[in-house]
Amino acid sequence: MTYRFTTPVKASAATGRTAEVYRQMSDDFLGPLPTFQVLAAVPEVLAATWALMREALLAGDASRVERELVAAAVSRANRCQFCVDAHAMLLHALGEPKLAEVVVRDGTPTGARHAELVGWAQASRSPRATGWTSPYRPEVTGTLLAFHFINRIVSALLDPDLLPGGLQRSPVVRSVGGWLAARTAREPKEPGRGLAFLDAGTTASPGWAGDSPVGVAYAALTDAAGRGGDLLGEVARQTVTATVRWEDGRFPARPADWAVDLVRDVPGADRVGTRIALLAAFAPSAISVGDVALWRLSHPADADLVRLVAFGAITATEHIAQALTSAHPLGDHHA
Repeated sequence: MTYRFTTPVKASAATGRTAEVYRQMSDDFLGPLPTFQVLAAVPEVLAATWALMREALLAGDASRVERELVAAAVSRANRCQFCVDAHAMLLHALGEPKLAEVVVRDGTPTGARHAELVGWAQASRSPRATGWTSPYRPEVTGTLLAFHFINRIVSALLDPDLLPGGLQRSPVVRSVGGWLAARTAREPKEPGRGLAFLDAGTTASPGWAGDSPVGVAYAALTDAAGRGGDLLGEVARQTVTATVRWEDGRFPARPADWAVDLVRDVPGADRVGTRIALLAAFAPSAISVGDVALWRLSHPADADLVRLVAFGAITATEHIAQALTSAHPLGDHHA
């Protein structure tokens, strides 16, 4: 596993809140995977990302297979191969090898319910164009939002190969990995434990989540990741948020040129940061060594790069979340 631009501290050397989060990951998931280690430079973002993923994807009594399917389908929509491979393996772990391989091939499941979930997840990439909303429970909707954020972090800051040489793309390797992860994947997880590491006072919950722990975790993530915008000036922040709104998830044909054009009117000191945040929102794998080198001239720490990427990622995720209106309340009819 290769980190593209940062050098996270080894999990065995983690301290404080980061070490506590890692311990819970080891108990409830597959340990502190690179997806989370890359966020460790900013513990509040790490804790909130883990809390949202745990409470949405792992805890509660909603179908874990359906949530894994949503995670994989969103990852496919966002072109995050790392996450597609990881959640296909977890579908193997849950006893759904055929479903896993359909998702990997970008196919449509044969079952009506599964096909509906895949279509819904893919439509969320451009919520305004598709009239996207959610009729599903908070855990399912929270899973979708969690992976819109996580996909962008992963594509920006990690190499796309989960295993050396892309071995995870072999059905045999996915099957074996699923067998090894089966016990952990199938164990029930108690809701609410992931909230233990959030900043004090994190209690607000968006309306779509009701009183679910998923909502508290999502609110914490929007707050923690949104603070990355403080690295940019007001014009730069407005450029990012306005672009996310009007582009509505469209994939730029030539991301590097597209981002250069958008930052022409941004104050010079903010241009490279704005460019990185925009790419994080739309085409995170297009963030280049040159972009990061220019950013580090004024912001040398890994933490500031992680904060900036997190700001772009959460801005795109919030654009999707804002499509959830009271006119389409989440109920139990699509449990």
